[in-house]
Amino acid sequence: MAYSEELAARIRELIGLRDGVSERRMFGGVAWMVHGNMAVGTLGEDLMVRLAPEDAERALAEPHVGPMEFTGRPMRGFITVAAAGVADDAALASWVDAGADHAASLPPKG
Repeated sequence: MAYSEELAARIRELIGLRDGVSERRMFGGVAWMVHGNMAVGTLGEDLMVRLAPEDAERALAEPHVGPMEFTGRPMRGFITVAAAGVADDAALASWVDAGADHAASLPPKG
């Protein structure tokens, strides 16, 4: 599945201001890591966000948010936000910050 270059550029602009950020191709798109921990990524036209499991559960009640599934089972602590949910720059920034803040709270990976 191809990913949105436009979404990737928007994410790159937001997350690139943080320390310890790296970019990696995965899941057929691009993911951004903070100190080695996955924070956010592209999934086609949608945004993938890693959150604490309890925050991910709460986020599922938000508009345009669903579970992240690759094998038919949801991945714990990961959500997807449909393109409509990140069309607005402020909404995208909020989700990117949530994922990056969570990743930054985890022990760094070498």
